[in-house]
Amino acid sequence: MPRTVLCLRIVGALALFAVAADHLYEYYADHYSAIPTIGPLFLLNGIGATALGLILLAPVGRLLPGRLAGWVVALAGAAGAGLAASSLAGLFVSETEPLFGFMEIGYRPVVVVAIASEAIAVVALAFLVLLTWRGGRRPSRLRPAV
Repeated sequence: MPRTVLCLRIVGALALFAVAADHLYEYYADHYSAIPTIGPLFLLNGIGATALGLILLAPVGRLLPGRLAGWVVALAGAAGAGLAASSLAGLFVSETEPLFGFMEIGYRPVVVVAIASEAIAVVALAFLVLLTWRGGRRPSRLRPAV
């Protein structure tokens, strides 16, 4: 199981980096920075996804005691899954009706990348949380993998 946890951490982190890159690209290159409410949300999404990806890749097992390291991994995984799921939900809402006054139109390549990266992040990080969060009581044995 430690290798599976490590693989899920890496896949989840890489997917979060793709989510961050996609949102930051749209913020800067597609000028979403000029859109009220949506612009700052895209910037915060990019910053948050980057931070969570870095936490997932960090050698927390070497930096923190075993149980605390497990909690950090589980919580970062849950936060990353939540960030990706809410981003995906927001995208789908904005495709059908205005979200904070903004509507996304069509499935440009950047939108397809967003859907794919967010879906991968949700699945990988949900499994990570399931493997590290033992019955809601405490994270499982993570010392070798964190």
